[in-house]
Amino acid sequence: MSTPDYIPVLELCEQYHIEHTFFTELHDKGVLEVVTVSQTRCLHHDSIPVFEKIMRIHNELDINIEGIDVILNLLDKIDNLNRQLVKTQNRLRIYE
Repeated sequence: MSTPDYIPVLELCEQYHIEHTFFTELHDKGVLEVVTVSQTRCLHHDSIPVFEKIMRIHNELDINIEGIDVILNLLDKIDNLNRQLVKTQNRLRIYE
């Protein structure tokens, strides 16, 4: 592959022992973005941590793709709320 930023889906399927249809389902449901580079379906290397989180949720908790989407959205909201809380706490320290 000429682009080091993208990893072919087939390589990931071999490495993680999963079917390529799993990526298709994730992409179709909008959970993970799979792009086509030189007629090869690929995943951007920045998406690997999210993909690994998806795999852990799917394998360890046996949760379907719709459930994974809900969990990822909730985790994202929790992260945003935590950042807002830290920002607010830092602003409050000014007045103490």
